[in-house]
Parts: sequence; structure tokens; C-alpha cells
Amino acid sequence: MKLSTRVGIVSLSLMCSFSSLAVPVTDKLDIGGAVRLNYGWKDYDDNDKFEFELFRVDVNYKDDKLLASAQYRWYKDQEVIHHAWAGYKFSDETTVKLGITLVPFGLLDVASHSFWFGSTYYLGFEDDYDAGIHLQHEANGWRYDIAYFANDEYGDSSRYDRYSFDVAYSDARPYEEAGQYNARIERFIETGDVKHKLGASFQFSEFDYIEGDNAADGKDTDGYAAAVHYQVDWNNWQGQLQYIHYDYDMPDDRMAMSAFSYPFEIAAKADVYTANVSHSMDVEWGPISNINCYNDYSMTAASGEGLDDSIQNVTGCMLTAGKFYTYVDWIAGKNMWFANGPGIGIDDGDNGWHSRLNINIGLYF
Repeated sequence: MKLSTRVGIVSLSLMCSFSSLAVPVTDKLDIGGAVRLNYGWKDYDDNDKFEFELFRVDVNYKDDKLLASAQYRWYKDQEVIHHAWAGYKFSDETTVKLGITLVPFGLLDVASHSFWFGSTYYLGFEDDYDAGIHLQHEANGWRYDIAYFANDEYGDSSRYDRYSFDVAYSDARPYEEAGQYNARIERFIETGDVKHKLGASFQFSEFDYIEGDNAADGKDTDGYAAAVHYQVDWNNWQGQLQYIHYDYDMPDDRMAMSAFSYPFEIAAKADVYTANVSHSMDVEWGPISNINCYNDYSMTAASGEGLDDSIQNVTGCMLTAGKFYTYVDWIAGKNMWFANGPGIGIDDGDNGWHSRLNINIGLYF
């Protein structure tokens, strides 16, 4: 069985928290969670299944200026921390968070609409949580984010069981995250019924070389990523555009990443393009009250030897019925991880298109 096939059986949990659905235990503490089932069909094997996908617990705390939030997840084949941070609200405009918290880079909270997310998630640029400190200030139509992350959420690149995609240890590429600096700025503009968000991000990352008996010769290194993004909301429509350039200084043109129990390789240098559109519709179809349909497109244009471009396109809808949320996604990928590809931006000979249908049914409480 191919590695990407086995990972696909797990059916990734690629969805933001529905924290507002948490049940208030007290005026200061909310406890909630979710349970989900998943069906996946793939055009490159006959191992389609309908099965348990996730159980999770959410805890949110707010007491005057003190804040805290945590989420832990149990999947079929792994259990992982999603986030866990404590915060202090200096004012209505300024907040600091310490712990495993969201990396402020690019479109926030996510650069996608589907359960499957976009290429940026698998590259570690979307819905990524690391261990560090994050300062956020928002006032007069501007938002500023500055953050420092000492390491990934576990501080161990050889641990492949994780939710966020991080640099992974492998014999050929024995590295781990060892310090990351983030800066982000965003402008909010509202003109009549149209709302705009325009922003830019920069990230500088340090990587430690891990010596070992099987490790190749190497040294500590670093890399950077820069992004510009734009989001527009009009009536029930939303559009998202984003461009990312990243360049990691690796001995060759590849680096290792991991999440959901498996390592894989990506191009060490690439340009990443995202173009998404969605339309939300309020309906009265039995228990269904809203349908949000979307098309999320992302392409990774790799630079280097032994590399090839990767594309992912997700077309689907999310159906809301009370506290049930159901995603129906058709995922088409060319040379794309989790769509029978060897990695992202990697040329290993079979770089054609593959498709899969994913249906995820979740109860959020």
C-alpha cells in the first residue's frame, strides 16, 4: 500500500475550531468538543471506507484580562495537541499569548474554505501552531502581529504524530525547527457592503542540524518566507488571493516535513499561489439552514533539480444543520501529497492528476 494511500484512510482533520459552540460551564469557562465520521473514495485504490475520524475536547477561559484556550484531539491512529496557550489582554486592542499558539502568517485564520484546506497547510503556512509568544495589536483599521516561536509544538522533529505540518527529522535530512520570527500587518477597509483585508507577512526560520549515526554531513541553517494576501467579502460571497515565496537553505533542493504520522518531502524553494471563492446561502431544507459552496485552488511552483510543480483544487460545500456540519469535497491533485503524489514540488516520476471524494460529518458541542 502506498504511503499516501494509508494516510488518506485517516481522512485529515482540516477544519477550524467551532469554539462558539462550546457549552458554558461558568461565566468564565467553556468546555466543548466534536466527534466526526468520514467517508473517503479515491480513484487510485479501492480502499474506500466510512469510519470514525476524530474526537476532540476544547477548553476556553476568560476572566477579565486573563485568557486561555486549549484543544486536544484523538484520531483513529494518533492523538495530538492542537493548541494550548495562556494570554493577557492589556487593552481592547492589545493581547499577548504564550504557549502553543497560531503562527501569524498569511491569510488568517485560514487560506481556504474546505475541510481539505489548501497546499499552504501541508507546507506549514496555514493553521500552523508552534510553541512561543505572540503579540497582537488591532486599532483604527490596522492589525499588527509579532511573534517568536522557540520550536514546534513538541520540540521533537522525529515525532510524526502531530496536527501542524512541521520540519521533520529523516536520515537524509536530519533537521528540526530551532527558532522562528514572524511579523504580519493587515489593513481592513469597508466600502458600503464590501469589506477588504489586505496584508503582508514575513517569516525567518532557524533549523538545527541533528547529528546521528546515519545522518549525512550537514550544519545548522535557516530560511525565510514572505507573503501578500487579499480577502474580499461582499454580501454572501468571499474571495481570497495569496502569494507566498519561501526559500530554505538546505544542502539539496528538498526538505522533510511531517504530520498525521508520516514524513514526506517538499521543495526547499518555491512560489505558492492561492485563489479561492465561496458563496454562502441560507436555506430551509429540512434541518439544513445554510450551505456554503466553494472552490479552493492552490499551486506550488518549485525551483530546483528533481522537482516539479504541484496543484490542488478542492470543489465542495459545507452544510449546516443545527450543531452538525457536513463537508462534501471533491479533491483533484497533480503531483500532490494526500492525492497519491510523492510530496509537494517533488518529481519522482509519476506526477499525474488524481482525485478523491471526501465526506466528513461532524457534531460540534
